Amino acid sequence: MKDEPNKRTVVTLITLILVAMVVALWLEQLKKKDGPEPHPNGSERSAESPKWRLSPLGPAPDWSQLDVYQQTITREMFLEDLTRYFTVSQSWMQYIDVQDDHALILKQSRVAGDYYRLNFAPASEEKPIQRDWRSGTELRAFVDQSNEKPLAGLHIAIDAGHIGGEWAQMEERWFKIGDGMPVTEGDMTLRVANLIKPRLAALGAQVSLVRESTQPLTSDRPETLMDVAKQNDPMLTGGFRTTKAAESLFYRTSEIRARAKMVNEKIRPDVVLCLHFNAVAWGDPALPTLVDENHLHILLNGAYTDEEIGYDDQRFEMLRKILQRTIHEEAALGAVMADVFAAQTGLPPYPYEPNSTRARQVANHPYLYARNLLANRIYNCPVIFFEPYVMNSHEVYERVQAGDYQGMPVVAGKPRKSIFREYADAVVDGLLEYYHKP
Repeated sequence: MKDEPNKRTVVTLITLILVAMVVALWLEQLKKKDGPEPHPNGSERSAESPKWRLSPLGPAPDWSQLDVYQQTITREMFLEDLTRYFTVSQSWMQYIDVQDDHALILKQSRVAGDYYRLNFAPASEEKPIQRDWRSGTELRAFVDQSNEKPLAGLHIAIDAGHIGGEWAQMEERWFKIGDGMPVTEGDMTLRVANLIKPRLAALGAQVSLVRESTQPLTSDRPETLMDVAKQNDPMLTGGFRTTKAAESLFYRTSEIRARAKMVNEKIRPDVVLCLHFNAVAWGDPALPTLVDENHLHILLNGAYTDEEIGYDDQRFEMLRKILQRTIHEEAALGAVMADVFAAQTGLPPYPYEPNSTRARQVANHPYLYARNLLANRIYNCPVIFFEPYVMNSHEVYERVQAGDYQGMPVVAGKPRKSIFREYADAVVDGLLEYYHKP
């Protein structure tokens, strides 16, 4: 019994030592948290640099780029577009303070009080917008009234979605049934793009393919993005998860940013057509699930989620899209394209969930939705993002297996065009309908 106080003393000392060690580790973590942050491109900022909250591979925004839009939009139009197309709740009020003649936009989520001031234009006194692209109204003034070159003056960029080829399985846009041909979205979109290009050129349009092969535009590769993947998600454990994250950064982010650089700095078109095929979950790509559903929708930029607006680069890009006024051109062109596509294919609209927090219906059009995708956000011109057909539907699978062909043989139960030519025809006819209408 005499040793009992000594035992309690030893236990107390050990407990104090352990507590001290925990506190020391905690303080060390705080130092790291307040110290330099890894930049998404792999470089490291100094402790004095701003602590931007950025999307993967996203650059810190240069807010001075918005200076050219000062007094180009009224308060009423700014609020209408912001709330009708670009946001899904009122969370934007945490970052944007709208006053009578200006708005204050928080530049950095982690730095209170650092605002960009956007001055509104008085009603009917908006300054002209500086931009490379031309609207349908402007382009229709160049239409050849003889109808020999009805799309003369129009510059179209065609962005065949995904990469395909050797990258298709990594992209997870690939499946195969038995001895059948693999269904690979990147190869299919490129085939459609190559059908569209000569037809539009014959109609007088200037046509640029954003990609011409199944090779990526980005110089990055998954192995060069491993460290960035770890920095982006410190919770990643194990080589497999890190590799998958690096692959995703490669084909979903770095590749799209490389295409945006091409579009914005070299091509500078009037409109970008992003070609895609839709799909629903198919499970094991070697033993996929085929479904009966098949549908169509077209996406425009907008519907930034509450989380997305909290990212400094995405908030900046949202403001830039509002000020570029692309949504109005996208809505007008998209509605015509959707009407023509639906009439020619018979595809029903994709049913977004009611009160969706990630999409907003545009102009009450059943086929037209605003969604915030990287491509339609960072391309500095109107973007029409096509999502027709369900690749793993029974009908579409049969049509893909039939390949490309001329004529109207019986495929999947009735006479049909090649699915690739049907897609191309709908796009070309939609453009003719929009740009050549009176």
